[in-house]
Amino acid sequence: MNIIVTGAGKGIGYELVKILSRHKQNHILALSRKMSDLKELANDCRKQTPEAKITPYEFDLNQFDFYPFIAQRVESMLHRIDIIIHNAGRLVNKPFSKTEQGDFDEIYNVNVKAPFFFTQALLPLMNRGGHIVMVSSLGGVQGSIKFPGLSAYSSSKGALAILSQCLALELSDQDIHVNCLALGSAQTKMFEKAFPGIKAPLSPQQMASFIADFAVTGQKYFNGKVLEVALSGT
Repeated sequence: MNIIVTGAGKGIGYELVKILSRHKQNHILALSRKMSDLKELANDCRKQTPEAKITPYEFDLNQFDFYPFIAQRVESMLHRIDIIIHNAGRLVNKPFSKTEQGDFDEIYNVNVKAPFFFTQALLPLMNRGGHIVMVSSLGGVQGSIKFPGLSAYSSSKGALAILSQCLALELSDQDIHVNCLALGSAQTKMFEKAFPGIKAPLSPQQMASFIADFAVTGQKYFNGKVLEVALSGT
C-alpha cells in the first residue's frame, strides 16, 4: 500500500510510520516541517526493518499555494495513493479572552484547512477503495468533557469531524472512504503542553498501533464515522 502520513516528525505520527513501515508491501511518504526529525524517523524504521520503504518529505502544511506542486511530487514518488492519514495538528492553550486571531488562524490552518485542501489536491491520485483517516480529538465531539484554554483547538477538531462526514458522502461514488478518529489523551508533547503535570493513560505507541490498524482495515467496516478512541472510563 502507498500511504501518506502528515505530522510524522513527532509523537503519534512518528510511531505510526514506524508501525506501518514494518510491512514490506507498504511505501510510506512521511511529511513533517523538520527534515532532521524525518531523517531520525527513517533511520529508526530501517533499523527495525531494513527493507522499509519510507520517503521523508519536508513540507509545511501552511504553504497552501504549493499544494499543486506537492501533488505532482507525490505522483512522481508514489504514483497512486491507498491511504492518507491526516495526523498533523496544532494546539494553542490560551483562555478564550486572550486567544488572538493569529492563534486561531494557526490552529484552523493546520487542523481544518490543510486536511481540506491537501485532500483536494491529492484526490486525483487516490485509488478506488482508498481510505482517508482524519485524526481528531475527543474535545471535538459533542457532549464530551471540555477543558479551559482549548476553545479554538477543540472547535477545530469538531469541524474536522464534520468535514470527514461530508467528504465520505461526496467521495462515495469514487469508492473512497473517509473516517475520523476522535482520540483521547496520549502522552505526547502536545498533550504535555496542554496539560502540564498530567499523565495520559495511553502512550503514543499504543495510540499509533490502533490508528495504523484502523487505517489499513477500517474502510471495510466504516465510512463517514466519527469514532471515539480512548480507554474505557477516560
